[in-house]
Amino acid sequence: QVQLVESGGGLVQPGGSLRLSCAASGRTFGDYAMGWFRQAPGKEREFVAAISFNSVGVHYADSVKGRFNISRDNAKSSLYLQMDNLSPEDTAVYYCAAKVLFVDYDKGRRYNYWGQGTQVTVSS
Repeated sequence: QVQLVESGGGLVQPGGSLRLSCAASGRTFGDYAMGWFRQAPGKEREFVAAISFNSVGVHYADSVKGRFNISRDNAKSSLYLQMDNLSPEDTAVYYCAAKVLFVDYDKGRRYNYWGQGTQVTVSS
C-alpha cells in the first residue's frame, strides 16, 4: 500500500504560480511511477503530467506543456508540480497517483493509488 497526501493548493490570480506537493508513505516511493491528474467541476478527470520512477521519463498534457513542471525527490518520498502562468482554465482539484509501470501514464484507471486531492483556484 502507498498513501499519498497532496498539499499546496489555494487561490491564485491569473498569471500566478503554485507548487503542489505530494507526500508518499508506505511502500518504497522510488518503486513507482507518479502522475498528476485534475478534475474541474462538471468535467472528467484529466491527465496533467507523469514522471518515471527515476525521473528519466517525463510527459505532460498539451494544455500544460511549457507552464507546468513535474519533479520528484525519492529520498524525501515526495512528488511536486510547479505550476506557472496559471489561467482560470487550470482551476480544478489536483490529484497525485502512483503506478508500478511507466506505461499508459495518461490513463487514470491504470494507477493503483490516489491521494485525496488539493483544490487549485485561479481567479482575480
